[in-house]
Amino acid sequence: MSKYKTDFLLRIFAVAGLAMATASFTLAQQHGGDEHHGGGGGGRGGKVGGGFIPSRGPAPSRGNAGASRGNDHQQQQQQAAPQDRHLSDRQDHPEAPHVHSNGQWVGHDQGRNDPRFHLDRPFEHGRFPGGFGRGHVWRLGGGGPGRFWFNNWAFSVAEFDLAYCSGWLWDTDNIVIYDDPDHIGWYLAYNTRLGVYVHVMYLGGM
Repeated sequence: MSKYKTDFLLRIFAVAGLAMATASFTLAQQHGGDEHHGGGGGGRGGKVGGGFIPSRGPAPSRGNAGASRGNDHQQQQQQAAPQDRHLSDRQDHPEAPHVHSNGQWVGHDQGRNDPRFHLDRPFEHGRFPGGFGRGHVWRLGGGGPGRFWFNNWAFSVAEFDLAYCSGWLWDTDNIVIYDDPDHIGWYLAYNTRLGVYVHVMYLGGM
């Protein structure tokens, strides 16, 4: 083979290799971008938080809806303290109740008869009038887990969920409120920055 043909083939291989490398880099960038913006990149829900807002709340629980009162003690033992629950279902997901970028709610599995959620007077301060779900994003205005507020409405975090909101910024984070379909008198406050949620009680207007 002549030197001219050898040089020509080497140039063709070099150009083809460069094109393949560029294509691989572009695909990797696109995949990473989708995951960053909560677009479902990666399996099992992709990235958590980062501004993603679920289109709807969790589905009603199908578990122990008809359990008898005689099983309360057994259920209480099964509903372990927050530090005993393992909710990080992927290496980069938080050890807290959270929502995948495909809309899956992780950790809302306590069941309707969990005694921790029992309230003698559900909705004691009335029902939250501000609206629920994706179209109603609220910026926290101050306070802390025991009492926080936005838009002149106040809430408190359930005592058994306090460990899950330690990283919240109570005067800057955006949250969305969802109905709790299983536990009467409770709502779910979802932090759009972190992608985690906690059970909250409405305390009325300020």
